[in-house]
Amino acid sequence: MSDDILGHIPALRAYSRALCRSVPDAEDLVQETLLRAIENVHRYRPGTNMRAWLFTIMRNRFFTNCRKAARERTGAPDCASLAPQVKPDQEWHLQARELQAALRAMPVHYREAIVLVGALGESYLDASRILDCDIGTIKSRVNRARSMLRRVLEPAF
Repeated sequence: MSDDILGHIPALRAYSRALCRSVPDAEDLVQETLLRAIENVHRYRPGTNMRAWLFTIMRNRFFTNCRKAARERTGAPDCASLAPQVKPDQEWHLQARELQAALRAMPVHYREAIVLVGALGESYLDASRILDCDIGTIKSRVNRARSMLRRVLEPAF
């Protein structure tokens, strides 16, 4: 029998697929087996059956992994699989649509003021220049627009 590890990889893959239920798990088992063989190469006696030695390592790793899996409880309260990976975005989408509808229903002069100051971040002074009115008028329009939005959207938030 050859002492070349690479020549035994196809047989290791076939044996791991017989042991494991999925191909990715079988590939992982082959990798673990090769890693253990390299770590423990000093224990291998040249001239003995390397294939049997590798298969023994694989079988032992497989049973160790099975025992570990039996000890691990799935579905525990702190299990990461219970936490949603992606937050649902439909609520934000609906709230954005409600905000757009509320802005469309608002009188134009209030909508312009709230969009300039609230959404675009313009200062009251710049907004008064853009809309060609007094700064006090802009402050009043923004305040009233916020009140209108609050009345319409507050039940949703």
